[in-house]
Amino acid sequence: MNSLGFDKAPSATRVVVAMSGGVDSSVVAAMLAEQGYDVIGVTLQLYDQGEVAARKGACCAGQDIYDARTVADKVGIPHYVLDYESKFRDAVVEEFADSYARGETPIPCVMCNKTVKFRDLLATARELGADCLATGHYVQRAMGTEGAELLRGRDPGRDQSYFLFSTTRDQLDYLRFPLGHLDKAATRREAERLGLIVKDKPDSQDICFVPDGDYARIVTKLRPDTAQAGEIVDIDGTVLGRHDGIIHYTVGQRRGLGIAAAEPLYVVRLEPNRRRVVVGPKSALGRDLVHLREVNWLTDLKAGDSRRVSVKLRSAQMPTPATVIAGVDGAAVVQLDTPQPGIAPGQAGVFYDGDRLLGGGWIARTELQPELAA
Repeated sequence: MNSLGFDKAPSATRVVVAMSGGVDSSVVAAMLAEQGYDVIGVTLQLYDQGEVAARKGACCAGQDIYDARTVADKVGIPHYVLDYESKFRDAVVEEFADSYARGETPIPCVMCNKTVKFRDLLATARELGADCLATGHYVQRAMGTEGAELLRGRDPGRDQSYFLFSTTRDQLDYLRFPLGHLDKAATRREAERLGLIVKDKPDSQDICFVPDGDYARIVTKLRPDTAQAGEIVDIDGTVLGRHDGIIHYTVGQRRGLGIAAAEPLYVVRLEPNRRRVVVGPKSALGRDLVHLREVNWLTDLKAGDSRRVSVKLRSAQMPTPATVIAGVDGAAVVQLDTPQPGIAPGQAGVFYDGDRLLGGGWIARTELQPELAA
């Protein structure tokens, strides 16, 4: 077996590497080329080239395409740039705006992995006759009793498994993650050893198409209704103030409410149909039932089955003990051992057994069981 798990020589193994122009994917391409694999670099153009000059901190922009091509030339591999601007806009940017319009807090990185990268680019890799698609994600892939498994990255500070919960079993069979056993410092040392120009390049922003952080500007341009003014009310419906659009709020938010109160207030929920922001004390944030939609399983769990897991409800949150119950039509319910604050619809509930990712889904709504609410 070679280092990618194929029973043939590296030179007989074709690998498409998704090259974003950053240090991680550049190191993947260079490492695999050094090991003798038949490597093809592919970079996705996600923005109009006339608009990317000022997008500092974005990925898949003009400078990134140049950097990816420069790395490919240095390590001696072919490099292609694919125009995915329309695919990215339809699958990621438009959905991002729709999610905010529904009063959710979306995760566009997950949608990009689910659609543009692991659906469209993966299909292109197959068309190119590749044995696998390799990326610079900090996750690990291993073979287990149920086939290929997705594991957390070895470095907890860099682990990106939360953002890959929608990866299907068929996709996981085809994907490879050569950096999963490294931390970022080790990756940069590899970039320096390999003489790559990106060795000191900063990481891109989380939301690549909002490099200035002003996501409200993009959403209101696409969905003007999200900028309509409305009321800020307490949990009993008493009007406490006004807001300039629900786009500016998310569940669990404390700062920026513009309300004077005897105790700190937090956003408890958003009611987009009524253009209302509901606020309350921190004690009103706790929820212990989380309803999920579009759940993707990387383990064998049928409708009605339950399993003890640890679950992450935000990317930066530590996992918390819970029981997940599989439903029908992609639904599931997570019963948390202890109520958690600030669980936002539009984020993801991702299940783990130790380091193994079992699956996950989008948070549709939350509840607090009556006996705990009393």
